[in-house]
Amino acid sequence: MNLPDQLAELFTEDCYVAYGPDFGAEGRAAYRETLDGIGTFFTATSHHVSNIVVDFSEDLTTAKVRSVLYAWHRYTKEGKADGYFFGQYHDDFVRDEEHGWRFTRRELRASGVVDFHVKKQIPIGRA
Repeated sequence: MNLPDQLAELFTEDCYVAYGPDFGAEGRAAYRETLDGIGTFFTATSHHVSNIVVDFSEDLTTAKVRSVLYAWHRYTKEGKADGYFFGQYHDDFVRDEEHGWRFTRRELRASGVVDFHVKKQIPIGRA
């Protein structure tokens, strides 16, 4: 199901989204533009998110969230191999009375990829 308008509404007007060091958006309108064409680029996708860790600020108006991601992508281009992504989302959220919780920042960090369409990755890093 592709609902780009509804997805973009989950982000603040001044959000920052990075799917790689050279691919992302600053601001909700720019992020919404990156969602155009999802239905023409992929014939199917499946994202599996787990192991979610939430660290709330003391005043409970912001939170830092980390989650583990496995994503599979089937591309519309004939002969292109399916793409696989293994990594994490690193998200910042803000809460207000009018909108509830919204993303202010989302960064996709990779531990490994196979035939993935975003060629440069933000590394997951190791402690």
